[in-house]
Amino acid sequence: MQALDILILSNGPGELTTWVRPVVQAIRQCMGDDRQQIRISLVLSPCPNASGREVAIAQTYPEIDRVQGAKHFFPFLIGGKTAEGWDWRDRGVVVFLGGDQLFPVVIGKRLGYRTVVYGEWETRWHSWIDRFGVMKPELIDRVPPKYVHKLTVVGDLMAEASAFQSEQLKISEQLQLGEGQDLIGLLVGSKPSKLAQGVPLCLAIAHHLHAACPQTRFVIPVAPALDLPALAKFADPAQNTIASAFGNPAAELVQAEQPYLKTSEGLRVDLWTESPAHDLLSQCRLCFTTVGANTAELGSLGVPMVVMLPTQQLDAMRAWDGLPGLLANLPGIGTVFAKLINACFLWYSRTPRLLAWPNIWAGEAIVPELWGHLQPQQVAEVGIDWLDHPEKLEQISRKLRQVRGEAGAAQKLAQLVKEMADAQPSI
Repeated sequence: MQALDILILSNGPGELTTWVRPVVQAIRQCMGDDRQQIRISLVLSPCPNASGREVAIAQTYPEIDRVQGAKHFFPFLIGGKTAEGWDWRDRGVVVFLGGDQLFPVVIGKRLGYRTVVYGEWETRWHSWIDRFGVMKPELIDRVPPKYVHKLTVVGDLMAEASAFQSEQLKISEQLQLGEGQDLIGLLVGSKPSKLAQGVPLCLAIAHHLHAACPQTRFVIPVAPALDLPALAKFADPAQNTIASAFGNPAAELVQAEQPYLKTSEGLRVDLWTESPAHDLLSQCRLCFTTVGANTAELGSLGVPMVVMLPTQQLDAMRAWDGLPGLLANLPGIGTVFAKLINACFLWYSRTPRLLAWPNIWAGEAIVPELWGHLQPQQVAEVGIDWLDHPEKLEQISRKLRQVRGEAGAAQKLAQLVKEMADAQPSI
């Protein structure tokens, strides 16, 4: 067989861990591990949610031979040259796993490679892309009939995350989970603007929930770019004035083999630093989370969640993407813009809208979305009710899984890549 290059295009941390990882594993299983025959390269494009550790994470995937970071992407897209001057084989396939679907069109044509695109919610550039692997059959119905033959239903790549559960026993031992204990996830955010409210709010929720349900244990999956002392500062009311809006819950960092926050009431909240945290999250009975990509990940794992958007301190919420985020973070006048932008958001939100990804996918509120001046005890009561009525948790979990596509998408997408590799190069 003639030597082949497989070029993966991706962008954010979510796509890297939930899409790239299972796909490159499946490609190696399907096409072999001989690096002289099959070479896998990963090129990252810019993403507003990037943590800065994407290259380091990708380099831990043994299936990938070389990685280029996002800061070098546009010179590669425009000029065709990588920062390290990579060579390219005559035959190859470009696989799109995040970013803009125009990217594989441009890069595929320049290299003379076939192109395969994973389409989660939409497919574009049908006349220029060779094959699409889509999440659901509905996407095929939206495509002009002459391009339908290019689309294959592969299922939900994010559902592959739930298959990575080989570490569950290790997690239980590491957290010292007792029999009958319910693990509750607290997803407090990754940016300072979210952490300022997310950490004290979740600590206060954990206090009320544990008082009513003593069998509960709590864990915070720590974002890859966040160090533990920085996280702990948001649990200190002396360093985080916004904590007063939630009753000034306080906790200190305990740097043990398994680090944790210890609240002033003696409650332990474990800190999980391994990434991705799919194995951990899949063991959670339920989670409390802020709005964002976390809701998509939890939805794909079928984990019931309470989605929160606290507005106690509008000036603190500066985690907007794009122009609003730039304006809200300007020195000096950023506070004015932040308050104005968030006030507009509150006015906009008076009309009921779905904000969590599983609810958007389903077109209905599968999981509760709580926004406004949230009181920790009221939020905790939702979790208490669920734990007292486990049938409600089972119903939510079932609905979450029904919204997404089937598992096995990585293997099916790898088969599409193989088919394109066996075909003649594009002209």
